[in-house]
Formats: sequence, structure tokens, C-alpha cells
Amino acid sequence: MEKININIKKSFGSFDMDVSFSSSARRIGILGASGCGKSQTLKMIAGIAVPSEGKITYEDKVLFSSSDKINIPPQKRNTGYLFQSYALFPNMTVSQNICSGIKNAKEKETILKEMLSLFHLEGLEGHYPDQLSGGQAQRTALARVFAYHPSLLLLDEPFSALDYHLKDVMQEELLEILDGYGGQTILVSHDRDEIYKFCDEIIVMDEGRVISCGETLDIFRNPKNKRTAELSGCKNFSRIEKKDDFHAYAPDWGTDLEFAQKIPEKALYVGIRAHDIVPLWEDTPCDNTVPFNLKNTARLPFETHFYICCPKGQICWFIQRDREKVIGEKGMPQRLHLPPESLIPLE
Repeated sequence: MEKININIKKSFGSFDMDVSFSSSARRIGILGASGCGKSQTLKMIAGIAVPSEGKITYEDKVLFSSSDKINIPPQKRNTGYLFQSYALFPNMTVSQNICSGIKNAKEKETILKEMLSLFHLEGLEGHYPDQLSGGQAQRTALARVFAYHPSLLLLDEPFSALDYHLKDVMQEELLEILDGYGGQTILVSHDRDEIYKFCDEIIVMDEGRVISCGETLDIFRNPKNKRTAELSGCKNFSRIEKKDDFHAYAPDWGTDLEFAQKIPEKALYVGIRAHDIVPLWEDTPCDNTVPFNLKNTARLPFETHFYICCPKGQICWFIQRDREKVIGEKGMPQRLHLPPESLIPLE
């Protein structure tokens, strides 16, 4: 499998980027909040933006090196870049857009038919971008990218412009297409669900820097630092005052905690995911519990969110609708249990 190596810096005045990672995973995700530098990283890999210094290599080929004064033009990097806005040429039809990157005129007709079929665009060949739906525009943009068979596929927030239902449909279609794609894919997103669904490995970025990287499941199970936990969807945090290797006090939650795993030396916080909290109907204070002092409730289509007051903050408890019937039978719980095996020690 191809391997990409990134070690670059870029200054934007008050914002500095320093990005370093290496991966041979088939699908890589870059996860981060808006403005953290993830899209700029993708543009520098594609050659659309130029790093201030550093090196980018792919398949042992140097794409950029400040020390060796190498900067391969975008059109010679054999990368396929899907912009957030899709960037279709407004004065070109679907067919013309798809063929715009194909250099071999003899192959155009064959590749066009292949792309129209692969992306379900038959019958739309003569349509212009303003005549397309969001899904059709995305398919056309993807077809244009795939038409010249890139070895590295770069997807910049590919589903951000789609509504919820269409997003789900397009994600399934793209997953099927990527199963047949032999190159490496890098997907940028602030949506943890997209990253989890698509990517074998993830790079977590914050304020222009990589703060975590590794296999997707490992990052979600053990995010190691508080910011990575936040970006991966964890809602509940407290500072901790360590007592011994397996016990600590959580001042923000006002409770003593027992951990199932040894607390790392550098751990300053504890986190727990909102779905891992367990309701209790006994009002007996003990370790790993907090009183159910209800602050607010939010009902969603398939689950309910409960917000519980704590000494210095709150705890979010999420319960799926099919499990909520127990509250109708027993009433609201007296306390919430924070299982030792669900506690995440964090730097």
C-alpha cells in the first residue's frame, strides 16, 4: 500500500501550522474543528497551497521539499481533489466537466461512459451545474476526479453541502466506490461519524497541529488527551485529584472515582461518554455516582438528553428511546453511575 509522509510548516500571520504524520492506511481521516488547518493541509498535499517549509512524499516520490527546492505542480502529482463546493465549471455540461481532466482524447469516450455508469449520471450528460441537485453535483465532481485515475484521492468535507437524508445515501454510494478504488484516500471532516465510518486511521488536528494519530477504533476508545476526546464526541469531563493508581477525586462532579485501568501519570482529567452512564434508583451515595439533579432535558427523534447539575458544571446523560421506557415504569433515577470501565483518563 502507498505511504504518505507529511512534515510541513505554514504561517498565516497570526496562525501557524506545524503538521507531521505518516501513514500507509488505505483510508485516512483528518478530524478537527473548523479553522484548525485540516483543509489547508489537504491543499498543500495537492499542491494548491505551498508550505513555508518542510517535505511531502508519496509512494517514495518527493512532491515538495523546501530544502531541495522541489515543488511538483498540482497537475503532475496524480492526486484527485474534491473541493467542498465541488467547483464544477458552470459553463460546462456534466460530460464536459467529467472529461475536463482527461488528457488522452482517444480514451475520453470510453472513460466518460464508465464514469457516467459508475456514478449513476446517465441521462444527465447535457445538464449544466445549475440544473443539478446536490447529490448529482457531488457525483459529477467525483466522476471528474476519478476520470483520470488518481493514485491519491483527497476529499475535503465531501458531505457538508448535503442534507441529512442525501448525506446518508451519498456516504453509502461513496463507500461502495472506494471499496473498488486501489489508491489511498484522505478525507477531511469535522464530523466524527463520517471519520469513524470511512477511515482506518485518523489524524486529529487542533490549532494547526496534530494532537493525536492512530487507528480509528483506538483513538475513539482511548483518546488520551482532552481535546481529542472532545473532537471524538465525548461530552463529560472533570479534573481529577489522583489518590493512587486506580482511585481519584473528581471535583467538577463531586465524587470519588474508581478506575478499571491504571491512571497514567500525566492524566489531569477524566472523561465519560454520555451513552455509557447508567441510571440508579437507589439513593445511596457511593464512589462513581452523582445525584440526579436534573437541570434540563432535550428530546430528540431517537433519544433523550438529560443534563445533570454537578458542583462545578454538569453531566450529560444520553439514553436511546427504546431504553427510555424504564423511566416511565420507575420514574427518574436517584443517581447516575459512572462505570469504572467507561472512565477515560486524559492528559
